[in-house]
Amino acid sequence: MGGTSQFIMDTVRRADHDRHLSVLYAPQDKRDALFALYAFNAEIATVRDRIREALPGEVRLQWWRDTLGAPAGETETGQPIADALKPAISQYSLPLSAFDNYLEARIFDLYNDPMPSRTDLEGYCGETASALIQLAAMVLDPAEAPRFAELAGRAGCAQAMVGLLLLLPIHRARGQCYVPADILTAVGSSPQEFLSGDGGQGALNAIDAMIALAHEHLAAFESTAATLPASLRPAFLPLALTGALLGKMSGNQRALMTGGIKLSLARRHWLLWRRAMHGW
Repeated sequence: MGGTSQFIMDTVRRADHDRHLSVLYAPQDKRDALFALYAFNAEIATVRDRIREALPGEVRLQWWRDTLGAPAGETETGQPIADALKPAISQYSLPLSAFDNYLEARIFDLYNDPMPSRTDLEGYCGETASALIQLAAMVLDPAEAPRFAELAGRAGCAQAMVGLLLLLPIHRARGQCYVPADILTAVGSSPQEFLSGDGGQGALNAIDAMIALAHEHLAAFESTAATLPASLRPAFLPLALTGALLGKMSGNQRALMTGGIKLSLARRHWLLWRRAMHGW
């Protein structure tokens, strides 16, 4: 394995252990492209962690947009993730529009604006987590992937919403609120109240509503997941943990707000293995 490939793989293992494991269930000849895709996701998802103001973050996202959109065959950028991703985009004919939409959605991460509505939240999840699943599916089996775009949409929404719930302590400390304003209003709360102190009963009710919304998308996915071909399973494998995490979240809203919801490494491995071997 070359030095760059090892760097990309190590980046994913450190930043996104579940997706790292999922790649190991993919065919050997697909792994470099999947690791590049997931390293890109890890890099962009942590831009907020490396900036103090939003503008440098927007500049960084624009750099990625320009770099990925540059003609193939130009000199390497010196950024190993970009230099690994561009050949994968070319080899598998991955649509640049998906990356543009992904980067556009990630601008939201750089600010503390409240999420306006459930529709906006689902759009955010769709352009990020769902798009990542669909792009991975295109790498794995480009002939079958288009038939399962809607399934990828549901899977990504469920997975992303659970991820946002797990990140509640970090987001609240920053003053970020990913719980949609219309959901907060419906439970008698507001973004300001949700972020202040312990959030009160309104925060607990809002978390319950988010858990229910994630359950809704997971159930919609599972209702037709049996049709998913084995060739595409690795793209969907990180979703294998979502049901178990939702089970631990239900009735444990306070633990969610303090980062107390986790799955053991052994259970994560087992859940991924079970879905990789037997599907849904």
